[in-house]
Amino acid sequence: MKEKINIALAQISCKRGDKEANLKKIEAKVVKAREQGAELVVFPELSLTGYVLRDQLYEVAENIPGPSVNTLEKLAKQNKVYIIVGMPELSEKTKATIYNTAVLIGPKGYIGKYRKMYLPTHSVFEEKRYFRPGYQAAAFDTEIGKLGIIICYDVFFPEVSRLTRLKGAQLIVCISASPGARRAFFETLTAARAIENTVFLAYVNLVGIEDGLQFWGGSRLIGPNGKVLVKAKYDEEDLVIGEVDYSTIKPIEAFVPTLKDLRPELFDKLKEHAEKL
Repeated sequence: MKEKINIALAQISCKRGDKEANLKKIEAKVVKAREQGAELVVFPELSLTGYVLRDQLYEVAENIPGPSVNTLEKLAKQNKVYIIVGMPELSEKTKATIYNTAVLIGPKGYIGKYRKMYLPTHSVFEEKRYFRPGYQAAAFDTEIGKLGIIICYDVFFPEVSRLTRLKGAQLIVCISASPGARRAFFETLTAARAIENTVFLAYVNLVGIEDGLQFWGGSRLIGPNGKVLVKAKYDEEDLVIGEVDYSTIKPIEAFVPTLKDLRPELFDKLKEHAEKL
């Protein structure tokens, strides 16, 4: 495993429902990021299709692997790069069950996927109407480190990031479609998740306006001490490259030993009291 890697935060806007156009944009960003030395290129939540799709989701969702993943595999192999993309995933077992999924692809092809656990269904959000929640945390062994993935609202629930970290992830990637009204929450919570787990956290958010919903961008790479290492622009497309140096985790873990000081018996109490809400 490499000690240092370069990660590209590919903050894009999407054409709703137009997978072909979005794949062309993804390809252009991957090529540009690779020219700048990136070994991992991360795109936002549902970046294959756009976020506000409602019933159109049933038309654009795909199996994984499927046609779009096959296209991304070719792109990753040609550029010798790892790619994370968000997309609506059609269940292999039913014809109308959809997941909000992030897919990880490497130079040798498809590696794995993560299904969003927490689906916001309040104010402007209606994800539970369309998506089925995932049930498994994800951490993948790769040549560029052990990578964990979470999606947007998952970051509000510390247990998701904590479990991902305990599965061995040293870099947690959070892909997102956050509107501007939630900006302060995400700027705070992404730093908190990095600090409390002594882990690198890469946050990649959509930009643009979809059906009146404006996404604020602000993608960032955060170190295990909570420091913002690189940050993308607000409210416009951007591509920024940051360095992840895994060797910095050890001294920070020793200085702030949150994992060593875990009290696992409290998780049993959490379950007990949560069931009585």
